[in-house]
Amino acid sequence: MVKPSVHVRKGDTVLVVTGKNAGKKGKVLEVIPGKSKIVVEGVNIVKRHTKPTQKLPQGGVLEKEAPIHSSNAMLFCNKCNTPTRISNKVLENGEKERVCKKCGEAI
Repeated sequence: MVKPSVHVRKGDTVLVVTGKNAGKKGKVLEVIPGKSKIVVEGVNIVKRHTKPTQKLPQGGVLEKEAPIHSSNAMLFCNKCNTPTRISNKVLENGEKERVCKKCGEAI
């Protein structure tokens, strides 16, 4: 069985290309590789009704980010300021580096 992988990492900037949040840009807060999902800052906000707890004594309605499928987001290159795909470049010392397909800069 093939383990699902995600093309973005925590801390990357992505642009949402499909869905109700299309066109929004944000930072990846969490990656869930088992389900191929990511949590993006400021995208797919849902309301969560919570009971009072010791941490939150008043309870109430909280707004938080819900996961979206990783295929709905494209990595955003800050150098060329466009959404892009990535390629892997092998350095001389044998390490891999993620590179922007459009401008060739390391991400």
